[in-house]
Amino acid sequence: MQTRNKFLDDMSQLMTNAMGVAQGARTEAETAMKSMIDRWLAERDFVTREEFDAVRAMAQKAREENEALKARLDALETAQAEKGASSKKRAGGTGAKR
Repeated sequence: MQTRNKFLDDMSQLMTNAMGVAQGARTEAETAMKSMIDRWLAERDFVTREEFDAVRAMAQKAREENEALKARLDALETAQAEKGASSKKRAGGTGAKR
């Protein structure tokens, strides 16, 4: 038959309470550290991953639009050059003889 030892019961209760306090202190310390790091990062104007990805996507889209516009401009310049060359041939070939 087991008997209850008051001292061991008190020690067990004390350790349980101490672990609860330690766990609460750990959670509070983590929250404080995260807050401090967030504040430090905000002061240094670092961007978040989401902001970085958004700007990166905008830059990629701008690059693609720039390439499309360059191709269009090249095509227009080529067409203009061909039109100018054919106009010169017609003007030179239809002139009156002197």
